[in-house]
Amino acid sequence: MNHSLRTLLLVSVPLAAISLSGPAAAQSLEGVTLVEDGKLTYGVAASFAPFEYVLDGKLTGFDIEFIQGLAEKLKVEAAAMNMEFKGLIPALRGGRIDLINSAMYINPTRSEQVDFVPYMEIGNNVMVQAGNPRGITGRDDTICGKVIAVTLGGISESQARADGDRCKAAGLGEVTVLTLPTAQDSALSLSQGRADANYESTPGAVMALEKMPGVFEIAGEPFEMDTQIGLATPKGATELQAALASAIKAMAEDGSYDALIAKWKLPPSVSLFD
Repeated sequence: MNHSLRTLLLVSVPLAAISLSGPAAAQSLEGVTLVEDGKLTYGVAASFAPFEYVLDGKLTGFDIEFIQGLAEKLKVEAAAMNMEFKGLIPALRGGRIDLINSAMYINPTRSEQVDFVPYMEIGNNVMVQAGNPRGITGRDDTICGKVIAVTLGGISESQARADGDRCKAAGLGEVTVLTLPTAQDSALSLSQGRADANYESTPGAVMALEKMPGVFEIAGEPFEMDTQIGLATPKGATELQAALASAIKAMAEDGSYDALIAKWKLPPSVSLFD
């Protein structure tokens, strides 16, 4: 068994309870109380391409197709509630949604409020303007004294603030953290020169370079490559967690999980099942 799958089993009790031998069949949601019968109502902040975003007025992205695949396995309809990222956990805890499906990074603070079923492992890049006019070589001392664009409330904000504390303590110049509502806003601020760098997810950086060739480049190596993202559920919702975990396993075994990774041009390293 590979390291990623071992990690998956350690952080997710539902997956640990499911046999990893033989063909997978998703458990049903029978006995699980849902916001609306026959529907898996999920919260999403559709501002984080390529995972979830709006194109031509419709929700699209890896996570949108992923939850549709899970819903098919569980024989229910996927129903989205699009909202600001900061409102997702309150909506879940308030019973307005059944789960959060929004590329939510798993961290200790969030894990105190919700439970997670992990489904992917990603990292982050330092993205700069093409030509790297500010001479940034990665998440190192060259970031000190610079302006970093980040998504408000996301992991990139905490990373940038931690770098700011480190730079200040070393007397190398404070980092100015420019918080913006969405990842797209952060990329736009970088392209316009209002920021010197942008901390972007590894898949998001791939998409930005593809969609806007000649505008950005990556500085240095990816960092924090073992960060997991997961579906968030209410605390103690073990039956729902087990059903979601079994559906993820079924998608991994029938190839649809890997097909989505390829379709959305995510690096193969994001898979928890390779």
